[in-house]
Amino acid sequence: MYFRDIQKQPMNFSGINFKHHSLLISLLAFSFVALGQKNTPIVNRVDPPNWWAGMEHKSVELLFNGNNIQQFTLTLEAANTSIEKITLPPNKNYMLVEIALGENQKAEDLKFVFKGKKKKGTEYFYPILNREPLRTRGIDANDLMYMIFPDRFSNGDPTNDVVAGMNETTCDRTNGYARHGGDVQGIINHLDYLDELGIKSLWINPLVENNQPKASYHGYAATDLYKIDPRFGSNDLYKKLNAQCHERGIKVVTDVVYNHWGNEHHLYKDMPDSNWFHWFPKFTKTNYRAEVLVDPYASEADKTIMSDGWFDKHMPDLNQQDPHLAKYLIQNSLWWIEYAGVDAYRIDTYAYPDQVFMKQLNEAVRKEYPEFVLFGETWVQGSPVQAYFTEANGLNKAFSSHLQSVTDFQLYYAITKGLNEPFGWEESFRRIQMTLSHDVLYNDPYRLVTFLDNHDLSRFYSVIGEDDAKFKMGMALLYTLRGIPCIYYGTEILMKNFCDPDSKVREDFQGGWAGDAANKFTAAGRTEKENDIFNFVKTLGQWRKNNAWFGLSQLTQFVPEENTYIYFRHDGEHTVMCLYNGNDKETTLQLDRFAECIKGKPSGLDIISGKRTTIGSSIKLAPKSVQIIELF
Repeated sequence: MYFRDIQKQPMNFSGINFKHHSLLISLLAFSFVALGQKNTPIVNRVDPPNWWAGMEHKSVELLFNGNNIQQFTLTLEAANTSIEKITLPPNKNYMLVEIALGENQKAEDLKFVFKGKKKKGTEYFYPILNREPLRTRGIDANDLMYMIFPDRFSNGDPTNDVVAGMNETTCDRTNGYARHGGDVQGIINHLDYLDELGIKSLWINPLVENNQPKASYHGYAATDLYKIDPRFGSNDLYKKLNAQCHERGIKVVTDVVYNHWGNEHHLYKDMPDSNWFHWFPKFTKTNYRAEVLVDPYASEADKTIMSDGWFDKHMPDLNQQDPHLAKYLIQNSLWWIEYAGVDAYRIDTYAYPDQVFMKQLNEAVRKEYPEFVLFGETWVQGSPVQAYFTEANGLNKAFSSHLQSVTDFQLYYAITKGLNEPFGWEESFRRIQMTLSHDVLYNDPYRLVTFLDNHDLSRFYSVIGEDDAKFKMGMALLYTLRGIPCIYYGTEILMKNFCDPDSKVREDFQGGWAGDAANKFTAAGRTEKENDIFNFVKTLGQWRKNNAWFGLSQLTQFVPEENTYIYFRHDGEHTVMCLYNGNDKETTLQLDRFAECIKGKPSGLDIISGKRTTIGSSIKLAPKSVQIIELF
């Protein structure tokens, strides 16, 4: 965007690449500062910073911000686009302008004209761009996802560790609540490492600006939805990361938050309308009880506190029932997909925002990008509560959410509890088997995102008592059961700790910073035990990557007996048998019970060891072990 009468206007360069015009920018910036002292600026910022021709989403509401901007009248001079509606919110620094892009809209700058009673009219040019070829591909059960906490993974650009003008002024790796310097360039530098693990999709915790006064490293208290935090990099660098991932066949998942912002967000500090946020007579936290949205006996008071209460004092709770805020959030979601070529969204705290709004958002995104996938964080208790938020399940009597997937906390509970308890009627492997039997609640359980740990949970290696045999069984369950498996950064090298506080499970990946004592990205930098685990995880990951049939194949499980658990993955052409022995002694397993899946196949390949094996009437299982055999 740019201005014709620039002596009255500052420019907003957000999202626009002036890579080759740094001198011009410097000169213009000087002019705006010098001249702006004598003239009241009309426009400081417009969100979204641009739009595209040819979008399904042709009605766009622009949020104009400028000092007392409502004193001006606004017209649009364009052949294919018209102003549908202008809304003047209570804050006179904002103007909401809904425009309708015509069917024949082409890439051009739309000319808005601001006029005041005593001031010269000013032309403001808003860019409509050409779309790039469709890049988004979605994710499915053939993917293997790797989750990166960006501040703690790798510091690829030390020059952006501290950025002048931002609230936090230090970078301190000894402080668990401070920024450590990890960034987007650090991720780019280690894409070969992800390839080695067989990773097919990358989930990155939020990268948008979090200009909070402290503990902003985690990314979940946004202060600008249209800007990558400069301590992570830039919008252009994030787009470059996505492009390089796509060149390698790696999809990109963006972490988004619709429930709250940080209290340093520019639209909270100078809010267009107080109705954009939830308010109580005194500070009120959410009760964190998602089950009240499902409970037929729940009180309205509990439902209100769940949905409208704040997540924390520094996280203002958004009122998505306000139609203008709803449009703002939906447009921002579409903007990042189009701008950066994102493949999927992981939606933080999915149960907390207004669920009618979430349905509208999911519909809008999937209408524009049919291949796109949205999955919500549902940190809840019980399969019915978790399934309630997914689409076409019959549990939500009011409507279908249009949400394809959620994070599968129920399987996480089953695996982490099951591997730590003695075998019983409902315990150990039977806990896992029974949890999977609840998949009847979902429209498509194969879209569920499965995991053993993440940035909010204790590290899996610590949870299972640093038991290598249990660790391997857990990883094998993750990689071979239904769903989209997700591994948290560092799990593959036995990073450990309990999440009290959270910073203990968000430690730096050794080797990601210059001068680290060891480089865990390389075999030479890992210990013998770490390499054993790494190679185990790598073997499973590469096998999944090279067998595209596997992820969507049918799962057939058998009720666990005598602390053993057997299930098969098969598609009519291929069959894989997964065998687990939770006993402390060798167990001989008779195979006649599994004839319907073995179907007389005489031999197989042990995927982990790479050795061929004969399939007879029985098989010996080593103590506390897992075998994964592809049958021939």
